[in-house]
Amino acid sequence: MNQEVTNYFQKLPKWQTAVCESLRTMIAETVPIIEERMQYGKPHYLKNGHFACVIHAAKEKVSFMIFNAGELQEIKGFFKSMSTPDRKTAAIIEGQEVDYGLLATLLKQASESL
Repeated sequence: MNQEVTNYFQKLPKWQTAVCESLRTMIAETVPIIEERMQYGKPHYLKNGHFACVIHAAKEKVSFMIFNAGELQEIKGFFKSMSTPDRKTAAIIEGQEVDYGLLATLLKQASESL
């Protein structure tokens, strides 16, 4: 665990801290050889030197972006393409029930070839 990432999470509102820590645990369990680091002001996770995912907390949501996600299906209202088809993001808002198992499956699929 990277201390800079821990500090980033601890400065957030409690609900965002809880979501981010749950995502962090899910990432570590799903991709055991992942490297965690702060980059561009956000927690990034790399596998074999390639971006696998990133967590970003904004004012009213937590975004969980998966890289290398071109083959993953979008999930209406939850998991969609952003700037490029190779990146897909789940937007999580306060009070929303999060299917971390589904996110783990998507991350595993996307990161297998990294």
